[in-house]
Amino acid sequence: MKKIINDPNEVVQEMTKGMAVAHSEQLHQLPGTTVIARNDAPNENKVGIVSGGGSGHEPAHAGYVGKGMLDAAVAGEVFTSPTPDQILEAIKAVDGGAGVFLIVKNYTGDVLNFEMAAELAEAEDIRVEKVVVNDDVAVDDVSSRRGIAGTILVHKIAGAKAEQGGSLEDVKSTAEKVIENVRSMGMALKPCTVPAAGVPSFELAENEMEIGIGIHGESGIERKDISTADDIAKELTDKILGDFDFSGSDTAVMVNGLGSTPDMELYIVSNKVQAILTDNGIYVDKTFVGEYMTSLEMAGCSVTLLKLDDELKQLLNEPSNAMAFQG
Repeated sequence: MKKIINDPNEVVQEMTKGMAVAHSEQLHQLPGTTVIARNDAPNENKVGIVSGGGSGHEPAHAGYVGKGMLDAAVAGEVFTSPTPDQILEAIKAVDGGAGVFLIVKNYTGDVLNFEMAAELAEAEDIRVEKVVVNDDVAVDDVSSRRGIAGTILVHKIAGAKAEQGGSLEDVKSTAEKVIENVRSMGMALKPCTVPAAGVPSFELAENEMEIGIGIHGESGIERKDISTADDIAKELTDKILGDFDFSGSDTAVMVNGLGSTPDMELYIVSNKVQAILTDNGIYVDKTFVGEYMTSLEMAGCSVTLLKLDDELKQLLNEPSNAMAFQG
């Protein structure tokens, strides 16, 4: 598949450099790394928030660096965890003395490398806490569930808590509450192609779709004939509602594009998701529609639901100036 790149082996370095140049008024790249950090970090009055993972999910994760969200994001190679030394540099860059909080998606490489970086930071007397996001209900085994688009809501709410001056323990407790109450499910109409590989991550016929895909080009849990947007919305939403009790609650909804799905189609899916929730007595307090956690140029979408209490609702509505999540 054709791509607008130079060297397939330099896409991450060139991307992070371009991002830092384009948003130099609030972001910078740490020299010799693929870490994007806030210009005003570290802040001695707040907990530093760090996330990251493999590239290819843009705007995640660096798009969420900004006031009210992340203080730094670490970009690994495409669909590959960043190394512990890069993560350590991010931790050190945002530590102002109140500690650093790590938001990690539940993939083996990410978990191991962020844990190792945390140990290295603690050896340098930096207090570190973390959470592991596992919102993907496509996987039945809860311990093996992947972190997908629900991660963005953890970024937003934990970041707001830190911005308000919450302690490291406060931020962790709030982030854990989000993880307990967030669920996601995705599907694909077309696979993606990793630049260095040059071939699609899996094959789909013109009339096929993949249900329950991950965000690293993994195939899903079921392949079937393409159906309507309403049917897709119902299948994804029903799976989420069958996994967690949202009845009678206020919720936030995210309909997320995976890289090449037009907003028109995402809004059609969102319309049906809203109708399903209304029919189930679930009130939608906040809706997000767009590309938040992509998989290169994959065509498809995911649905995320977050059950809200008063604290989560208030934090979700706090301002952010992150380039991919403003308001």
